[in-house]
Amino acid sequence: MHREKSPYSVHVVESAVELLEILTEDHTAPTLPYLAETMGLSRNKVFRLLATLEERGLVEKEDTTGCYRLGLPAAELAQKVLKSVSLIQIAHPIMESLARKHDEAVYMTVLSGDDVIFLDMVDSVQQIKAAPLVGERFPFFTNAAGKAIRALESRDILERFFRKRARRETVPDQERLVEELNQIRSRGVAVDANGLGEGIITVAVAVRDYAGKVVGALTMLGPSFRMLTDRLENEIIPSLVEGAEILSFKFGYAKI
Repeated sequence: MHREKSPYSVHVVESAVELLEILTEDHTAPTLPYLAETMGLSRNKVFRLLATLEERGLVEKEDTTGCYRLGLPAAELAQKVLKSVSLIQIAHPIMESLARKHDEAVYMTVLSGDDVIFLDMVDSVQQIKAAPLVGERFPFFTNAAGKAIRALESRDILERFFRKRARRETVPDQERLVEELNQIRSRGVAVDANGLGEGIITVAVAVRDYAGKVVGALTMLGPSFRMLTDRLENEIIPSLVEGAEILSFKFGYAKI
């Protein structure tokens, strides 16, 4: 399929994407000469592209035949993309229902490494609201979504996180964060104030799949003058918990 080139496109990136697309097709012997001829590039340029992709594990070379194929990380990446798309499609109606009911912004969020990514959003119609965060990523410890997800993960993951960031100034207090995550794990909901900006409250409940694995968090965000304690406890938290349970059920999760 022909795609119109953007004036901002980078040639080497375009070539790498084209190379990956060729490798997804059903070729019996995608050798270096074949790839170079198909792409209309020199063997040297294609070899350098392949070498770079090999370093990332996206491409593998068969030593005996010299043929190239996609590596396992490429398949894993594709699965993550499909899961994210599926998550958005299934979650969006529930997000719309919550946003209409409470007139606050609702997000679907996922964890990527040590960061939370805000994947999808249904906004409120309020005049005063936070800037849209779709596509933005933040350290997990700065918001309720990241804490809700990380609270249900292995404690070894948290230990590795602190060891990795031991020399950085932005590391949160370990004992305090561990205690907060324990409380979130026990309660089943996370509430964070000011982590994403002064006066911003985030509330989140984790979503699980059929295996009990956390796939993301249903998250509501709003200004502190509207997200008052009584409203949080009596209206918003019960709704988010119910929404997350419905969404988890759609992914095959069932409480024992």
